[in-house]
Amino acid sequence: MPTYDYICDACGHEFEAFEPITSTAQNVCPACKEVKLRRKIGPGAAILFKGSGFYQTDYRSDSYKKAAKADSTSSASSTGGGDSSKPSSSPPASSSSSSSGSSSGTS
Repeated sequence: MPTYDYICDACGHEFEAFEPITSTAQNVCPACKEVKLRRKIGPGAAILFKGSGFYQTDYRSDSYKKAAKADSTSSASSTGGGDSSKPSSSPPASSSSSSSGSSSGTS
């Protein structure tokens, strides 16, 4: 259902109404109760999304984009550090296999 813009010629009150296409246009102003209400001509059949974002990545601010870029840069450098940590993590794995070998010797 489309959203229609209305304006009252008597008091100047403007509002939006969410109505079916098949409904007749309103003609009584809800503010002053005069029969001077008319539908404004809108931009056509454009879809308007009002409110906060619909998807997490839609319409991000520049500050968010800069922070995301900084995070991706820092995670790329930490990924390089993660590769250097892999060799240091392999000696505990070999010591755990030697522990399992000693445990199999006791059984």
